[in-house]
Amino acid sequence: MKDAYDVVVVGAGPAGAMAAREAAVCGASVLLVEKRPAVGAPVRCAEGIVTRDLLEFTTPDPKWISAVIRRARFMGPGGANFLISGKSDDEVLGYTLDRKIFDRELVMRAADAGVEVAVHARAVPFVEDNRIAGAVIHQHGVSHTVRAKVVIAADGVESKFAKVAGIDTTVPLADLDSCVQYLVTDIDIDPEMNVFFWSNAECPHGYIWIFPKGPRTANIGIGIPGTKSGDGHRAKDYLDRYMEKNFPNGKVTELIVGGVSTCRPLSCTAADSLIICGDAARMSDPFTGGGIYQALFSGQLAGRTAADAVVRNDCSKKALMVYDAAWRSSRMGKFLSRSYLIRDVFFRMDDAMLAEVIESVPDLQLNEVTVPSVLAAMLKNNPWIAMKFPKLFLHRK
Repeated sequence: MKDAYDVVVVGAGPAGAMAAREAAVCGASVLLVEKRPAVGAPVRCAEGIVTRDLLEFTTPDPKWISAVIRRARFMGPGGANFLISGKSDDEVLGYTLDRKIFDRELVMRAADAGVEVAVHARAVPFVEDNRIAGAVIHQHGVSHTVRAKVVIAADGVESKFAKVAGIDTTVPLADLDSCVQYLVTDIDIDPEMNVFFWSNAECPHGYIWIFPKGPRTANIGIGIPGTKSGDGHRAKDYLDRYMEKNFPNGKVTELIVGGVSTCRPLSCTAADSLIICGDAARMSDPFTGGGIYQALFSGQLAGRTAADAVVRNDCSKKALMVYDAAWRSSRMGKFLSRSYLIRDVFFRMDDAMLAEVIESVPDLQLNEVTVPSVLAAMLKNNPWIAMKFPKLFLHRK
């Protein structure tokens, strides 16, 4: 580990790995720091991604694809449901990844591009002249100060770098989902179908998901806001009741717990010598909690922006705000703004209304399963939604 790099990236998840590789490809010297001893573990993710989003960055590799998804079923109270499939029988709508292998593959690609990688290394901000000037890295009982022209914070919702830079990182309790997921085997499922289940009685202001991981195996999880959690009705309580009702003989081989921010992104994602991306920037989907695509997109953009700033010898906030403006005006940025409104609409519906809306939608054949595509189908069959929730349908492009 050297004393100085052009770019230091904190966090080796998809956002950090993409940022590090992109900066290195653009000519910067890069250090990638990961606090855990192994990249990709533990997994705090349902591991699903739609085909379009994955293909934007890489070609699917069987070694990190757990399941190919060709169908999705949306379910509501009382058995209400509709099925989404592709426009052809063999069309792939998405994938369930093996994040432990996928994340390591991204880091290996970064290393091949010249990135230096440090694992089991905890990074905290190094501040000089009232600005972040690098990171103090604690590894194997030794502390090392590393200077950087740009630090890219990709270290998740618990990131400290934005706060030190004076950015408000507060997540309201109502916008912080408590999530629990089991890896379950020996269950009867369609190995090519994702399932999404909504019910305010069984998963209040959240949803339950079933994402196949192979034959008779799936990630089954739940996310509910912290405001809906308490003694006897925590996320795990709801999930256990669902499991007992639907998969009483399933065998749980892994338990994953964690918090997911479902708020709007940070009001600012750049400061002097600092760029914030992925979950650290609160870029997870407010409606579904998913964040793989946002991590890949923002990481790639952050790496390019940082390298360009180094070349221009201008790493000021003004120069790095190019990144902030670019992601907000992108397809991703517009999607996040819309998704927050969609979440608000669904959470206002009681179970009777949820059942009515879901039951009204016929089986669909779509090119991809996305929140906007499903919403369009719901609107077509329930035009009253636009009248009841007009803000949702402003700026629909």
